Amino acid sequence: MSESSIRLPEYIRHAARELYPGIVSVRRDIHRHPELSFQEFRTTGLIRSYLEGLGLEIGPQYLETGCVALLRGTARVSSSEKRAAVALRADIDALPVQEENSSEFCSTSAGCMHACGHDMHTAILLGTASLLAGMRERIPGDILFIFQPAEEKAPGGARPMLEAGLFSDYCPSAVFALHCFPHIATGNVALREGSLMAAADELYLTVRGQGGHASAPHHAADPILASAHIVTALQHLVSRVASPYEQAVVSVSSIHGGHATNVIPGSVEMSGTMRTMNESLRSTFHERFERAVRDVASAFGTTAEVNIVHGYPVLSNDARMTALARQAAVEILGERHVEEGDPLMTAEDFSYYLQECPGTFIQLGTGPAGDNSGEPLHSSRFEPDERALETGMNVMSAVAMKALRG
Repeated sequence: MSESSIRLPEYIRHAARELYPGIVSVRRDIHRHPELSFQEFRTTGLIRSYLEGLGLEIGPQYLETGCVALLRGTARVSSSEKRAAVALRADIDALPVQEENSSEFCSTSAGCMHACGHDMHTAILLGTASLLAGMRERIPGDILFIFQPAEEKAPGGARPMLEAGLFSDYCPSAVFALHCFPHIATGNVALREGSLMAAADELYLTVRGQGGHASAPHHAADPILASAHIVTALQHLVSRVASPYEQAVVSVSSIHGGHATNVIPGSVEMSGTMRTMNESLRSTFHERFERAVRDVASAFGTTAEVNIVHGYPVLSNDARMTALARQAAVEILGERHVEEGDPLMTAEDFSYYLQECPGTFIQLGTGPAGDNSGEPLHSSRFEPDERALETGMNVMSAVAMKALRG
């Protein structure tokens, strides 16, 4: 039986199984040598060398780090059909975390670790490129592989790559990515239509008053007292501004002011985060947040400076592409291995791609079966199950083919 006569899901599963040992080695190499955002020079060199070895067309260097490559399928496309392109993305940067695992391939870089699974994502996409390069004659279009730097550090690598012309150069009709999730069992994936991950904004406040002796607070304008009331007042944004059916978070996570027990300080600095699941609520929260902070500060005879740093937007999965990806995942993994995803208040700069092109973000299981999740993302002991590498290659390859074939 010739390769061309083997059913596509069977071919993909067989190829992923054959590639798996080598992709494990690639993942471990990347894990040993993690690099922080916009510093991924070694990782970029490894990716480029691997893709050149597959005969892919290396694209422009949009940023100092990262790499894009194009695989041109050779399957015949009818003259009435426009040649399609599908984009697949992996993030490649690590986190400033000191690894506390004991495996033989632990990070060799002090204070730096792949604690979010980007080494897995990169290895999976390299394996997917290898798998699909081996079946060019079945591919009725082009596949763009995006290895993006700096997902972990706002403003991230996605937006500057897009601004530099990534999608205007390649014009993909769909874009897909996946991410490790330890609360989902290895071998499974989860998908969700619509809002999946939150917009994340950074909050910075400075409350200024009049310092004085702590024994005579009536001669001062106490910024610590004002700050305490501001923290309490901000909770009404979630409980009284957002609908009970909306997901939102406002957290003040640091407060700094004063240095002595008998001195009321002149100022207090605070910072925190705001997470919302739709852009309309996000805009409302920004306006109400600034008003609440300044009004409460004024009521205590103090003033407040407010700085809201816009982070990544809401990650919203396209309905049609999510349904397409779900169908592809069921065909390649089986229905019992495809779950409904739950919304998350974490953020991802893949959201920028989805603002430009329809697509979906796939949750890849990397945890143990049952109710016991593995170590959480960003933990110094995060250790994903490497068997998920094969699952990831299967799903990304099947989704790309399904998107090109319609």
